[in-house]
Amino acid sequence: MEKTREQIFQGVRDCLINALGVSENQVTLDSSLVKDLGAESIDFLDVVFRLEKTFGIKIPRGDLFPENLLTNPAFVKEGRITPAGLAELKRKLSHVDFTTFEDNPLVSRLSDIFTVKMIVDYLFDKTSVKAKA
Repeated sequence: MEKTREQIFQGVRDCLINALGVSENQVTLDSSLVKDLGAESIDFLDVVFRLEKTFGIKIPRGDLFPENLLTNPAFVKEGRITPAGLAELKRKLSHVDFTTFEDNPLVSRLSDIFTVKMIVDYLFDKTSVKAKA
């Protein structure tokens, strides 16, 4: 049976509470994983593992959180994501709204796109596809 966005949000919230040691009221759709919930890069692996277990799906490496993008000189120049880098991000993260990031694509702002809503949208798409398959 296909899950609603609210059910997915509840599962994501539980995973983040357990992985990051945050309280329930800290986890909203708009919460940034890094700024609001204190996640570090190593935490992303734990989050993915917990999401896979909770939702019974496999999340391919780099599918939810892109890897090695910042080390590619074609994608980063002078502290900014290049147009080619932005295109690659959009290709890899089709579930993310880049509207505000595009205005000022600083590498230091990249973590702002990793929100609870981004994870919920990703899982909603993934579980909807799985349910139809």
